[in-house]
Amino acid sequence: MKNERKRREALVYHAKPTPGKIQVVPTKKYSTQRDLSLAYSPGVAEPCLEIHKNKENVYKYTTKGNLVAVISNGTAVLGLGDIGPEASKPVMEGKGLLFKIFADIDVFDIEVDTKDVDAFVETVKNIAPTFGGINLEDIAAPEAFEIEKRLKAELDIPVMHDDQHGTAIISAAALLNALELAGKKIDEVRIVISGAGAAAVSCTKLYKAFGAKAENIVMLDSKGVIRKDREGLSEEKSEFATARKIDTLDEAMVDADVFVGLSIADIVSPDMLNQMAKNPIVFAMANPNPEIDYDLACATRKDIIMATGRSDHPNQVNNVLGFPFIFRGALDVRATKINEEMKMAAVKALARLTKEPVPEQVNIAYGETRLNFGREYIIPKPFDPRLISEVPPAVAKAAMESGVARSPIQDWDRYEDELLERMGNDSKITRLLMNRAKMDPKRVIFAEADHLDVLKAAQIAYDEGIAKPILLGRKDVITELMAEIDFNAEDVEIIDSKSDEEEARRNRYAEVYWKSRQRKGVTKYDAELLMRARNYFAAMMVNAGDADALLSGYSRSYPTVLKPMLELIGKAKGVSKVAATNLMNSARGPIFISDTSVNIDPTAKELAKIAQMTARTVRLFGMDPVIAMISYSNFGSSTNEKAEKVKEAVDYLHRFYPDLVVDGEMQSDFALNKEMLRKKFPFSKLAGKKVNTLIFPNLDSGNSTYKLIKELNKTESVGPILMGMNKPVHVLQLGASVEEIVNMTAVAVVDAQEKEKRAKRQQ
Repeated sequence: MKNERKRREALVYHAKPTPGKIQVVPTKKYSTQRDLSLAYSPGVAEPCLEIHKNKENVYKYTTKGNLVAVISNGTAVLGLGDIGPEASKPVMEGKGLLFKIFADIDVFDIEVDTKDVDAFVETVKNIAPTFGGINLEDIAAPEAFEIEKRLKAELDIPVMHDDQHGTAIISAAALLNALELAGKKIDEVRIVISGAGAAAVSCTKLYKAFGAKAENIVMLDSKGVIRKDREGLSEEKSEFATARKIDTLDEAMVDADVFVGLSIADIVSPDMLNQMAKNPIVFAMANPNPEIDYDLACATRKDIIMATGRSDHPNQVNNVLGFPFIFRGALDVRATKINEEMKMAAVKALARLTKEPVPEQVNIAYGETRLNFGREYIIPKPFDPRLISEVPPAVAKAAMESGVARSPIQDWDRYEDELLERMGNDSKITRLLMNRAKMDPKRVIFAEADHLDVLKAAQIAYDEGIAKPILLGRKDVITELMAEIDFNAEDVEIIDSKSDEEEARRNRYAEVYWKSRQRKGVTKYDAELLMRARNYFAAMMVNAGDADALLSGYSRSYPTVLKPMLELIGKAKGVSKVAATNLMNSARGPIFISDTSVNIDPTAKELAKIAQMTARTVRLFGMDPVIAMISYSNFGSSTNEKAEKVKEAVDYLHRFYPDLVVDGEMQSDFALNKEMLRKKFPFSKLAGKKVNTLIFPNLDSGNSTYKLIKELNKTESVGPILMGMNKPVHVLQLGASVEEIVNMTAVAVVDAQEKEKRAKRQQ
């Protein structure tokens, strides 16, 4: 029943609501006759003529530079075998989907109805002018070798048979890391390769390129060990024939250091594993079932380092780690081919990335407490967002250095930004924030460090050099959680505000607090009692200079946490009311939304002050504020007091702050659609400008809007950023994610940096 349900789900997925998985989407306007005349006749003649003058202009005026053909004849489709070109089409469409979502590469899938090598090659050569690259897929060996070899020689665009090289690249990265963990050298280890197809041959060649010795390699096919004395060996198999007098896998596994399986399920027994050398490396990559069951292998050898092709076990050798990013790098420098240097660069980039701290969103995606480089993590996870910014640049540099790049990259920082923006996640401003924090990290109190997510955020901030965490909470709980997530940092201070150890400091803080509030109904006993509460204690730490900034609010309501901050730390000089803004990293770019957390129904003057404070915050992020004051009304279309309040705030800003780019009152769609605003309200100060700041008339609208954007569009939110406080304190939203807490840590650090600079200027 379960298998039948999965079968139905798969069929419905491919059939509904539209058959297939990919479609062609226009990138230009087409709504008017003028648009169509530019898109086709007569306007299209102009780029045609420019390309006729110089064929390289095809990259300037068409999609060729970002278009890959995924081509198959359906002779070796997944584990289904020779099922024909039509039956292979769902797989080719799926490959196109992966190209798009992982590297923003467009794909036409092409299924060729021929098994003849000459006919296949001729077909691909004839259609090659359409494409920037060719991805060969699911073609049976040995024809696959000949087809790729000829196309690489006869075409001037990148050609790669992913079934061969994708597995080779990913498994080579895993092998380098596994050897490092096992304390072994690639030029010394004995390697057994089970399988002699396209992938096995490509893997073995790449291992040799990294230093594996031919005399240390044994390859097997369905007939057993491939030996030099066997007759009728193909050219590919002859390269890996051994002189050893052995015939079976059982014999080959004796004292072997590495087993690489690209064959069939369950051919490796526990006895074979036990015959391998110390710290054996086993890559059982047969799909759907590996050469030996993962759990059985791990139970047999406690010292094993194992990878499979399955997603339900650690160390999945998944081609999606390679091909999208390799083609991305090759396309971006208009490479004439994908050569060995480019493949090796991809291997090294993947191996290197595995050793770097893992983003929390990856831990969440894979249900891990914390991924660390080790036996169960020797290659990156497929949904690691860093792949797009790590692998393509490595491939592009290798293409340039090896002389196959026709359009070298000049500005690598800009290229990395372009890569990240391709993924629909404009986190550029967040990276800027992180970099600024790292330049001068400050002491940040995590007032709820005995909560796992808060502690994990503190760990990331510590590891990344964003901040110097001070962990506040129950010490025994914090210590236990730190051990659970492997947070080893002797220089991180852990404080329990209720403990006997902190009695002297509590009394000192209580004395200061009592003297400041004794005429406002606070007794000394009250002050001493309050100092046992973490938020009061944390606020006094910042006031006393024992910390530079603080974060709280993960487990408590916003007003509950804000109250002690206002009492103890207070507002900055000249600020009548504090407010909060949220930075939303939307598809159209960063947008600040205010007020999202503090003022329920501000007056017109308070709205104007909120706009001013938000403008200063926007500048803190390196942007020039372009502010729309939001209402249900447009420029006086309503005389209701709610709309009039916003209009009055705008008038105040125009009168006293004429240099501030702000206007309203206006509806949200006009604010965000600059063409619509320019056409309808050309007199507006915002006409023709891209608004990046929205000031809402009350807390209902501001808070609801930012949370709707966050949830409906899965937009990254940084905030609430508390504005107008005397010291760097920020109150998190209840239940904030680890990523949000890390972002707010950086905000707190940058806030502390700015307040420190301001204080020095005033001295």
